[in-house]
Amino acid sequence: MSFYTQNELVLLGLKRFGENVKISRKASIYGAQNISIGNHVRIDDFCILSAGAGGIEIGNFIHIAVFSSIIGQEQVKLDDYSNLSSRVSIYSSNDDYSGAAMTNPTIPKEFTNVRHAPVLIGKHVIIGSGSIILPGVTIMEGAAIGALSLVKKNCESFGVYTGNPAKKIMERKRDLLKIEVEFIKKIKLDDTSIHNRL
Repeated sequence: MSFYTQNELVLLGLKRFGENVKISRKASIYGAQNISIGNHVRIDDFCILSAGAGGIEIGNFIHIAVFSSIIGQEQVKLDDYSNLSSRVSIYSSNDDYSGAAMTNPTIPKEFTNVRHAPVLIGKHVIIGSGSIILPGVTIMEGAAIGALSLVKKNCESFGVYTGNPAKKIMERKRDLLKIEVEFIKKIKLDDTSIHNRL
């Protein structure tokens, strides 16, 4: 996989990006001026980030796997340690499927009825391959979404959800919260060690 260099990331015109950001040269970026990316983020081949006025905000230590897409006019926020598996689609905008209006972006706005609503993906959320997240959804901290799920409603913290539409099937373990504390300690220790050697 070939990633943009630091200089190339600057030329993309992102609103902001942190350290150790790896974006595949095969990813497509639209509305870069509305996209903020934290530290230690990897975005793989054939991903699409298409940000409207609300923007896309990607936190720290996040992986977005191949063929995933984040699209829409409203804000989409991925909090720290969240993970999108391959072919995940997140939409903050959605056409009206009822037939009461025309659809698709080639039609002037006055003839459509597009719904826009922000999407929040909380810390430690994992979303399985092929899942779809619709506008207005909040997936709370630690929730897990099974592969091929359609998420139309908010998901509770540390719930495991699956299906079409997604339904809660069980609770997820919270061990990762303790592991996160140890992880942060190690990062701080490593940073101190590096600075002491300089």
